[in-house]
Amino acid sequence: MHMLHHLSLATTGLKRSSAFYDAALAPQGYRRVCSHDTFAGYGVKDNQDKFALKLITEGATIPSEGTHLAFSAPNCKAVDEFYAEAMKHGGTDNGGFGVHSEYGPNYYAAFVFDPDGYRIEAVICGPATLSED
Repeated sequence: MHMLHHLSLATTGLKRSSAFYDAALAPQGYRRVCSHDTFAGYGVKDNQDKFALKLITEGATIPSEGTHLAFSAPNCKAVDEFYAEAMKHGGTDNGGFGVHSEYGPNYYAAFVFDPDGYRIEAVICGPATLSED
């Protein structure tokens, strides 16, 4: 049994944010699997989004520090590409990319703010993390 079916974040600029996530999530193997004028959904199978952006024109709030969303990466190269694409498409740095030993010796991640200001990350961790690339 899976704990979560999907997760949605509010955005005030769907076109801007979906372009960001189209680029940043591609190295992880995720893609836009559904979309409409008011939302864009991401996952691996058509019409089965696991992460979605929902257009909110007024009153959207961004959670403060302590809340973030981490996307699983298949390898360290995908983490690096996530960071590079995020920076090219309106993201800002929130801790760089590489080994983050503060979370463990094999925690390889990239931390960014998306165009709306959400804290997001791409990560791979485990004993073989650094030997996989």
